[in-house]
Order: sequence, then C-alpha cells, then structure tokens
Amino acid sequence: MAEHSRPQKTDSKKARPSKSAARKKTRAERKQTPFQKAAQILRRTVLWGAVSIFGFVVVAPLFYAVVNPPTTPYMFSESRRLGAVDQTWVGMEQIAPVMARSVVAAEDANFCLHWGLDVNAIRDAMDRGRGGASTISQQVVKNVFLWHGRSWARKAIEAIWTPLTEAVWSKRRILELYLNVAEFDEGVFGVQAAARHYFGVDAADLSALQAARLAAILPAPKARSASNPSTFTRNRTRAIMSGAATIAADGRAACFQR
Repeated sequence: MAEHSRPQKTDSKKARPSKSAARKKTRAERKQTPFQKAAQILRRTVLWGAVSIFGFVVVAPLFYAVVNPPTTPYMFSESRRLGAVDQTWVGMEQIAPVMARSVVAAEDANFCLHWGLDVNAIRDAMDRGRGGASTISQQVVKNVFLWHGRSWARKAIEAIWTPLTEAVWSKRRILELYLNVAEFDEGVFGVQAAARHYFGVDAADLSALQAARLAAILPAPKARSASNPSTFTRNRTRAIMSGAATIAADGRAACFQR
C-alpha cells in the first residue's frame, strides 16, 4: 500500500517579516518628532529638485539640438509686456552667409576656436576691470534658457551650462539659434524679422552692408538703429564688414559655413 506523502512545512519566518521587526519599525516611526519629519521631507524635496534640475540641464540641450525653441524666457516676458513680438524662424540655409560672418566678427571672432568659453577674452576683460567677454555660445544659453540682467548666479549657471551645450550642439546650430532669438529692436526677435523690419528684405537677401548694420546694433538693440545709424554705428559697421571679410579669408568661419 502506497504511503501518503506528508505536506511539507514552509518556513513562515522567511516568507514575511517577523511581527517584532514590524513593531520596531512602527515604534521608530512614531518616535520621530515633527522637526525630524519636516527635515526628512525637506531632504527628499531638495534631492528631487536637484535630480529634476540636472535632468533638465541634460535633456533640454538634447531636445533643442533638433527642435526649434517656440519661445524664450525673455521673449515671453516681452510678449506679455508689449502684447506680441515679431519673430519668424529661419534655418541657416535661409540666412545670407555674410550675416553669419558679420555677427561672429562683431560678437565672437574666435567662435570656431573655443569650446564655449573664451578664456583669453575673459582674462583680458578681468585685467581691464570690465565685464562682458561673453561668447556667442554663452549668449545663446542665456537667451534660450536663462534670464537677462546682471547676476553672478546667472553667470555661474551660464558658465557651467555652456560647455555642455557645446558638446551637444554643432557650431552651426549654436549660430542658428543665436540668429533666431537675438533681439534687434523692441519686440523684434530673430534675423528674419529684423531684415524685414529695417530693410524690407528677407534674411537670405541681406547685403554685406545690411548684415553688418544688424550685427552692429546687437549689443544695444533698443538704443541703436540699423536703418538710421548714428556715427558710432556707422563706424562699427565698417569695422564689422572688415572683420567678416577677415574671418572668411583666414578660416575662422569654417565651423559654421558650408
């Protein structure tokens, strides 16, 4: 006669935590003071905040490497203030090559030679006790992601963020972003809107003189005019035209020209 097999006993202690361990955990949680609970919540909030910021810093440049920004913080604030802004996005192939050379000659002649921060220009500006020395790459980071105004906090974030964008974006893409979000007059953003606003032409049809005039007003677009230039703007325009020709000849425009 076959023997009936006895059911095997399972070790219930291994299957679930012991009641004493659960009780200890509950007691420990009950012993937390309101201050300790608040500190724990604060730690978690700071941790998640740091993770979120780091994620945005990494993901945003990757996203804008292929997607054109619908707006920028400054453009949005100006739109709220003025009611609307004028901007039409155009790709680099729709912008006169001389416009790209002119803005590089005016704002960052060594654009093709640095990795986002022009250390020599920064050192020179510090030696002379002046601010500035922002590269086009830094200005793009400021315009696309950050806020305007003088702030050490913004400059620090900008300095950290810029090399990351240089690692993700090509020089041509950086310049394309710059030319499309830069302010050229009150409520006028981007080179296409500026070309229409000042000269009644498209960005693709800008002459060397017109391109240099637009580049000449970029440091102070609300105080200068490309269509009615002051003596200072005329002199700066001539210098920019010369600089644009120079960087075309010596190869410093190679990283963004095709």
